[in-house]
Amino acid sequence: MERAPSRKEAPVSDPDTLPRHPVRLSDPGQRQAIPFSLNPEAEDRARIARYLGIPGLRKLRFAGRLTPQGRQDWRLEADLGATAIQECVVTLAPVTSRVDEHVVRRYLADVTPPDTGESEMPDDDTIEELPQSLDLVEVMAEALALALPPYPRAEGVELGEVVITAPGSQPMTEEKAKPFAALRDALKPREE
Repeated sequence: MERAPSRKEAPVSDPDTLPRHPVRLSDPGQRQAIPFSLNPEAEDRARIARYLGIPGLRKLRFAGRLTPQGRQDWRLEADLGATAIQECVVTLAPVTSRVDEHVVRRYLADVTPPDTGESEMPDDDTIEELPQSLDLVEVMAEALALALPPYPRAEGVELGEVVITAPGSQPMTEEKAKPFAALRDALKPREE
């Protein structure tokens, strides 16, 4: 029989999952603004970095407010600040990226689009379906993932050009792919 952990023994959390900070939004009595400020400690920043697939997070702060809108809907407005360590896409050297983003999300009880017979992307990408409980750490991690540079490069590193072709063929370089490259080459004076 397994014994339950005593009060002194904290349960070990999975190091590859996000820490949690849930806020219940579906209670009818919960219609007051909810201010929040998340400043994860080093251990939680390391867990968030692993979740995002980056080497590290030196700083991370997510502060703002959840405000009720109408009878059921909510609006989240927050400022996200982070200093992230990413890998250079060319050399894999560490690259420090600074993120300062204003985050807006709207959680609506009814997000069903009008039935037009077509599937279209919504015009407003801040709208999400109202959850029973909103995890602010998940919102912070998603916003950070979207704000990080997708292809970080170390200072002074250039992305070289790779040219691959079949033996005996002329390689198609970026310069030759330009629409007027052939015309330019045809008009060049010939060397004799």
